[in-house]
Order: sequence, then structure tokens, then C-alpha cells
Amino acid sequence: MKSSDQYIKLVEWSDEDQCYVGTCPGLMLGGVHGDDEAMVYKELCRTVEEWVEVYAVNGDPVPEPTAGKEYSGKFVVRVGKDLHKILALNALRTGESLNSHCVNLLREDLTSCGHK
Repeated sequence: MKSSDQYIKLVEWSDEDQCYVGTCPGLMLGGVHGDDEAMVYKELCRTVEEWVEVYAVNGDPVPEPTAGKEYSGKFVVRVGKDLHKILALNALRTGESLNSHCVNLLREDLTSCGHK
């Protein structure tokens, strides 16, 4: 296993750029782009390997790996008093707990954006 295998690599079509864009969240800003999805992924893998080498050469700590990461299913979000009140009242109106209401809102938003 290469050290770069510890990082998630994403290749997505960009309507704005009219090409595929490859990124590695958590490791590097920016990304690589091109018209061929497979070639963008190949270049992204090469670029991620180079970034990991740069960290090593500079003696900088490598960012925490993102691939295979476990998630607890719990996170804390500070929303401000006004939004908290609106969410709590809407949860009461729908007969849901505040937690369930917020989870459903997040799920609906992700689904509307094409995420599953």
C-alpha cells in the first residue's frame, strides 16, 4: 500500500469548468482537471503521491488519513439562538424530536442535491 492510498480521491464532472475535476479533500487544495475521467483519476493519484512526498521532504506532519475513516454518527453544530428556536418550533409542529427533524432536513437537502 502506498501512503497516498490513505486519502480519498474524488473525480467529478464540473458544469462550471466543463471538464472532470479531481480533488483530495483534507490533503491538498485545488485539484487536477481534464476531459477524460480515467486520466484525471490517474493524474490525481500521481499528484496525491507527490503531495505526500512534499510533506515528508519538508518534515511537516502529514494530514490525518481520510480513507477508511469511521464516523460515530454524531456531531455538534452551533446554529445560533434564532435558528435553534425556528428548528425547535418546526420540530414541534411536525411531531418530531429536534434531532430527528434536523436529520430529516439534512437528508432532504442531500437528496435534492443528488446524494444518497
